[in-house]
Amino acid sequence: MFSVRIHGRGGQGVVTAAELLSLAAFLEGRHAQAFPSFGSERTGAPVVAFCRIDDREIRVREPISAPDALIVQDPTLLHQVDVFGGLAPQGSVLLNTSLSAADLGIDGVAVGRLVTVPAGELAREHLGRPLPGPALLGGFAALTGVVSLDSVIAAVHERFAGDTAAGNAAAAKAAHEIVGRLEPLHA
Repeated sequence: MFSVRIHGRGGQGVVTAAELLSLAAFLEGRHAQAFPSFGSERTGAPVVAFCRIDDREIRVREPISAPDALIVQDPTLLHQVDVFGGLAPQGSVLLNTSLSAADLGIDGVAVGRLVTVPAGELAREHLGRPLPGPALLGGFAALTGVVSLDSVIAAVHERFAGDTAAGNAAAAKAAHEIVGRLEPLHA
């Protein structure tokens, strides 16, 4: 089973990103589940969502404490929340930022692969709004290979319509291309 924890803030589409990732896996014929963990948070408060993907039925339902991968939608959380807590030693991390790990003050974090991609900027360019989820999922597909870009785009088109779907799909493609060209950074 492959498990992903997504960190962001309320209003950034964290839960939607987990649902899209789950749908992308489902469209590939796999089992998947997505669920959030939040209470009475408001817009801007830290939010966590989870996604599990497997080739067999998934029976566990608890939050993911030891993820194989992290997606961080808001880099300001890096020094506010223990986003790296429980990450598998060879785990992958995808951060929504154009800054380097050193610029973020996390260059000493022990992870398998750490990649940054300016997903918010790509979303603003292609969608007109800085909602980074679908762009990050395109980058995630390139970083991990757990789901394909085609499945991410199909999930986007199933969830959204018209210009919103087209913009999110374009942002996902752009992020996939950027991450695909990068050498993963080892923090």
